Amino acid sequence: MKTSTELELMRQAGKVVAGCLAELRSRVAPGVRTIDLDRAAERYIRRSGGKPAFKGYRGYPASICVSVNSQVVHGIPGPLRLADGDVVSLDVGVAVNGYHADAATTVLAGTPDPVARRLVAVTEEALARGIGRVRPGCRVSDISHAIQTCVEGAGFGVVREYGGHGIGREIHEEPEIPNFGLPACGPLLRPGMVLALEPRVNAGDPGVRLLEDGWTVVTMDGSLSAHCEHTVAITPDGPEILTLSLDRVGSTMI
Repeated sequence: MKTSTELELMRQAGKVVAGCLAELRSRVAPGVRTIDLDRAAERYIRRSGGKPAFKGYRGYPASICVSVNSQVVHGIPGPLRLADGDVVSLDVGVAVNGYHADAATTVLAGTPDPVARRLVAVTEEALARGIGRVRPGCRVSDISHAIQTCVEGAGFGVVREYGGHGIGREIHEEPEIPNFGLPACGPLLRPGMVLALEPRVNAGDPGVRLLEDGWTVVTMDGSLSAHCEHTVAITPDGPEILTLSLDRVGSTMI
């Protein structure tokens, strides 16, 4: 549960996250190196008064996660140059005065194929449906069920091993929010709670594996994957998205 003062600090962090993602979206293009996206993100976050929440977290070496094509999550930025048609998931976490916000979006570089376009659209829709269940009186698994039914109804696989989470003074807090499950189970949602919802969707099988770098998670079958996320506060009237960019108002996209 967050106080009004804590929520205001998280709103500030959310604005930095949203602005950073908008900056990164404008930079994604064939030929761009993922490390250049990371450096641009860190510059933006620091000049906006924030701190990259991922850098150094459990030893993570970069400021953001950049996961490309079959990489599901936690891709480490490096010398890789984006190619035409790549599916690029960008995950950004920011701390402002000790409080956090976290969001992700998936961008298509150049001219993607129809499967990639549909994959991203379904992932965004799954996030929107999950946010629609962030209301007092609902339970955590109502979010989970809404995401799962959207993804699987479209014929895609929802990743089981990684889900959403509470957020506040720490980047990851209770409760855990799976992206699958039966409705009407788990903790009751109440005003003042803040949650990070993040469906991860595979074009093929939902299975994943961890690479030898200890961070990068990839699809087991080599299929494409997409990842979208928002930090959402529960108010008496419903959800307040703290990481919504002004250039995405009215859209399910960040």
